[in-house]
Amino acid sequence: MRPTHTYIAKTLMNFEDLLADELEALGATDIEILNRAVKFTGDKEVMYKANYYCRTALRILQPITTFNVTNQQELYDKVKAVKWEEYFTEKQTFAFDTTETKSEFTNSLFVSMKAKDAVADRFREIKGIRPYVDKEFPDMRINIHIFRESATLSLDTSGTSLHKRGYRTDSTKAPINEVLSAGLIMMTRWDKKSLFIDPMCGSGTNLIEAAMMAYNMPAGYHRKEYGFENWLNFDPELWNEIRAEGKANILTEGPEIIGIDSATSSAIIAKNNIKNAELGYKIKVITGAFEDYKHEFEKGTMMINPPYGERLDKDNLDELYALIGNTLKHNYKGFNAYVLSSNMEAMKKIGLKPKQRFSVMNGSLECKFNHYEMFAGNRKDYVVSKL
Repeated sequence: MRPTHTYIAKTLMNFEDLLADELEALGATDIEILNRAVKFTGDKEVMYKANYYCRTALRILQPITTFNVTNQQELYDKVKAVKWEEYFTEKQTFAFDTTETKSEFTNSLFVSMKAKDAVADRFREIKGIRPYVDKEFPDMRINIHIFRESATLSLDTSGTSLHKRGYRTDSTKAPINEVLSAGLIMMTRWDKKSLFIDPMCGSGTNLIEAAMMAYNMPAGYHRKEYGFENWLNFDPELWNEIRAEGKANILTEGPEIIGIDSATSSAIIAKNNIKNAELGYKIKVITGAFEDYKHEFEKGTMMINPPYGERLDKDNLDELYALIGNTLKHNYKGFNAYVLSSNMEAMKKIGLKPKQRFSVMNGSLECKFNHYEMFAGNRKDYVVSKL
């Protein structure tokens, strides 16, 4: 049996339960919901799979030690005491990511520099040479989290954030984060069999994430590298087996997935990203206005991420949101529509009563993800029909 470890999977606000379900399906145990994170236990295989398959994980951390710290010398000494040579070599690069909350340390950059010095000095004393720091693409990324007087050192198994799937080479302004997109699609409870449509598709992220789910393509299928691949205990044979299994389980048949955008430039970007994701024949992208699109579908799931107001004045924004409501009401009976926005005043202009409201964060913006259940006739008759 392989040894097990405790891991912390980081995620976005209100995605914790979604991520916990993903981890459980991969064989993780001792699952515990934290704030924007999920703690779990697993062996190396579970950790590899969590990085490769989890759509709502931002990164997977492996805590290696926790200690009390009250001053910079204590921080230096305790970081230096860790046997870093068991995790990476002096020929590899490293970097620290630091977060601190309610602690004596108010400068995360200073903490990173002090920790970096401790690691470098340890290697110099033991190996006679120190590893270099690479802040952008280190071989070993180390996370240090200080809460009050408690510090936790963790190895970042992911490397770069897992939202960087590897398929998006170009984007429109303010593209949606891939992890946010995937989590929102999961929130819709889309059955992955009926139509999925994004009428303001931008760079195509929602379309690609939906298609990857429908065709059972692993979230990390297109990523080139993970942090754990640079570790001294990396098991390439196990990793190749996991990837081969993931590729073998990709489906060949799937639902209709359609994207619409009024900007030709956006449609071109979306098509290029879709091609990069190897989903070119599985997603249709149309250049045109949302309100002008004619269809014959009786049901489907629609996801809209309209502008929030950064590039439109209030009158034009209100007009756009009112147009969304009118188009849904008249052209999409039988659909479940979901709208993401940080602009609550503009959302009111949709003029429809949401069945559900979810709170999420899009970067630093507090957003609502509203569910509108579209039905024929009046709401009273519809409710009675469901009884």
